[in-house]
Amino acid sequence: MLCLSFDYAGTRIAAADPQQRFFVAQGAGLAPIERDREREAEARAELERFGAVELGCLEGYTEGYDSTADYLVALEGDAHAYCAFSAQTLPALQAKGFRIEIDAEYPYQVLAEEPSWYLDLQPQGGRGGTPAERLDWFACEIGIDLEGRRVNLLSVMLELLQGMPDGSPPSSRASGRSRRAFALPVDDRHYVQIPRELLDELLDVLRELYSGRRALPNDPRLVISRYHGAAVAALENTLGRHRPLRRSGPRLAAPPPAPSGDARGELSIARSQLERTKLGAMLRPYQADGVRWLLGLRAEKLPGVLADDMGLGKTLQTITLLWIEHGVRAATKPSLVVVPTSLIQNWKRELERFAPELSVRIWHGSTRAGQDPAADGVQVIITSYALLVRELERWQALELHYLILDEAQAIKNPRAAARDAACRLNADIRLCLSGTPVENHLGDLWSLFDFLAPGLLGNAAQFQASYRTPIESERNEDQLEALQRSVGPYILRRTKEQVASDLPPKSIFVRPVQLGPEQRRLYESIRVAAHADVRRVVQAKGIAGSTVTILDALMKLRQVCCDPRLVQVQAARRVNESAKLTFLFRLIAAEMAEKRRILVFSQFTSMLALIAEGLEERGIRHALLTGATADRQRLVDSFQQGHIEVFLISLKAGGTGLNLTSAETVIHYDPWWNPAAQAQATDRAHRIGQTKPVFVHQLIVAGSVEERMLDLQSHKRELAQRLTGTGTASAGGGESRGFSEGELASLFSPLPTS
Repeated sequence: MLCLSFDYAGTRIAAADPQQRFFVAQGAGLAPIERDREREAEARAELERFGAVELGCLEGYTEGYDSTADYLVALEGDAHAYCAFSAQTLPALQAKGFRIEIDAEYPYQVLAEEPSWYLDLQPQGGRGGTPAERLDWFACEIGIDLEGRRVNLLSVMLELLQGMPDGSPPSSRASGRSRRAFALPVDDRHYVQIPRELLDELLDVLRELYSGRRALPNDPRLVISRYHGAAVAALENTLGRHRPLRRSGPRLAAPPPAPSGDARGELSIARSQLERTKLGAMLRPYQADGVRWLLGLRAEKLPGVLADDMGLGKTLQTITLLWIEHGVRAATKPSLVVVPTSLIQNWKRELERFAPELSVRIWHGSTRAGQDPAADGVQVIITSYALLVRELERWQALELHYLILDEAQAIKNPRAAARDAACRLNADIRLCLSGTPVENHLGDLWSLFDFLAPGLLGNAAQFQASYRTPIESERNEDQLEALQRSVGPYILRRTKEQVASDLPPKSIFVRPVQLGPEQRRLYESIRVAAHADVRRVVQAKGIAGSTVTILDALMKLRQVCCDPRLVQVQAARRVNESAKLTFLFRLIAAEMAEKRRILVFSQFTSMLALIAEGLEERGIRHALLTGATADRQRLVDSFQQGHIEVFLISLKAGGTGLNLTSAETVIHYDPWWNPAAQAQATDRAHRIGQTKPVFVHQLIVAGSVEERMLDLQSHKRELAQRLTGTGTASAGGGESRGFSEGELASLFSPLPTS
């Protein structure tokens, strides 16, 4: 409420005073003064132009208002609007000649100018038995400095992130884009106005910190881990650009910037040490940059994910890193590399080839009986995930320099024994190698980083609430950007298109196949029955409780698409046609006529057996590799040397550890839920060492569940590309994923009429 008065020669006359003439002291007597109603009207109009409404114009205006008030400024109780009135309108009125007095109890008083900011970090300890419990934690406080008095504004800004009680969005952007500033309370009656641009930037960074928070009881500070160094640096830069910043407490290390190109020498970190090694001259420019990035992490004892595309040499970069650490720097602790069992021999060969001087122990098989893996000053130990779990006590007793997980998607399941075992080991630095850090859904990423950097993304429940649900279900761009800022500095991913320009082109073709009448009728009969079962179970248990039923029904439909002989129902035995198998043999014949060597991938080993029968009948030299194959390398060598024309490989058995660059044609007989797995398989042929163009054929039954699987994958792929900077991994689509009602309806929809 405003009280308006007019000054006549030092005498104030209330705007509501009805008298036209009054007397003022003059000398020994009184002098009459006439009020200038015209000038007063001009002043009233000027005041009303700024939003004040005369109480006499409001119906029932006397009720509940100060009887001395003349005007009301009604801004619907919005503190930001009242503070804007105080900070902008009142000075504008002063510039017009108004003298303004503010009641000491006025609740929206704004500081005259934005004060200096401070940022304080204080160690919180938190050391326990496991590496995660021994992690350093810090209490973070952010606020303004009022002539030596600190006012913590962190809790106020966190309230903005959580959303106001009236349901307004947790972002200043969404709360009013037209506002130039936002008011944050300093005490019961005073506010400080923050430029909208500054507040937006602060909230962007705080969203990242708050999502992985730990609470301090009855304490307005935010607890963060030492892995939040990049976010704290961003806060410092943001605050320091606007006003002087007073910084106190320790500084947190931040990962080095990722190389943006492929020029040698782009990263100066440990350049001399790299160039002193014999491997330095063998590395491609982007590989040298990758090693320097890893050395930059090592300098700060920070973890990382080397997520380069398949075939770009993650193993070679890691061996170079180990050679520098143990061969040049002479690290006193051994390093442990954990790999899938199928890759142990590959690592052994690569170490013998590139770093024969390193003392390496392969911890696998019967030769380990009665031995100590770290005995005799061994520098690098190679073991499998299976033995990591089985002999956990042995590994827990070791102090490791590096703990490196190859094909680290092996720990993507939070309940997996391998993940639990890896988290319990003691190592100076943790490193993951994975071309698909997000293989099925964002939960994979949390599992990876909970091993690498405990506390960075909070616990599983916090991550689900702050990131996975908003991003995957609600398409929340703010949270996607916050997640990218959190994990991005710890991930280095380069694609072949970016850094391996000398690789030959890769052409991808989706080959739709039309079912014949018998196979089509079988598909529709199974689809109708399966969809009815799914609807019944979903109605009883909900979608989340119906996963087994849903996946079983979808599996039957996918098997019908591959070949009716895969389906264990009586009706399938009467179907004597397989459209996709017929198409496959025509495609193989056409590719062989062009002198191309061929890889055929399928999820179903029983389907590969049927294909092998057909190849045998046609006299085509072939081999079959599945998870049950004992001597993988013998088959690989035979194919590479030209003794085999068609190599049949199960998708899971052939997705990692194979170098098949003599192949020019890759055929995916059936689509997998996760296109990243197919990309890994394709990269067995399209990798460093390939000299010929590669042709990739993906066979699908038109209009079937297979085609709809491809449609569901597309929007999820973008998430992984953004989280890793670039890439081809899918952020959804694995069999562990959930389905929405709309997705289920699409997957079980009928074949289109021909």
